[in-house]
Amino acid sequence: MGQPVAVEEKSSSFAATVRFETNRSLTGMGHERFADVSDTSGSRPAAVVAKRLFETGQVTAVHVFSNIVTCTLAPGATAQGLTDIVRDLYQYWKPGMAPPSIEELTAQVESPAEKSGDAPAGDGSGSVVDSRVPAHLLERAASARARLTGK
Repeated sequence: MGQPVAVEEKSSSFAATVRFETNRSLTGMGHERFADVSDTSGSRPAAVVAKRLFETGQVTAVHVFSNIVTCTLAPGATAQGLTDIVRDLYQYWKPGMAPPSIEELTAQVESPAEKSGDAPAGDGSGSVVDSRVPAHLLERAASARARLTGK
């Protein structure tokens, strides 16, 4: 599932540098530089592709500008396999993967009452309230519910 990114590998005038041109922008109009894997925090496309490139051990630095990914190769490393990493950036499902069963999916889901503790938070109506909902909206909902039921 997902769509592969069209990637064209380009050589550089420097032997230890390889460039990948993609068919979609990864940073918009900004530059992003990654000196090592610790710089790749977050889920931005540029950070994700840089992290995956660093994990191969073939890359020492990554620079991403719009749709161009520039990699500095480690001493003695080649660019073999790096094109696949950039191409599969948005590939979430690959052939041969087995989907999880319903039991596995439901075991991963935690009910809202379990998240907030033993006693469900609520407005007295028995409904579980998400702690991310602002208090003024809960009060407004409670007053509307009271008007509707005639209390």
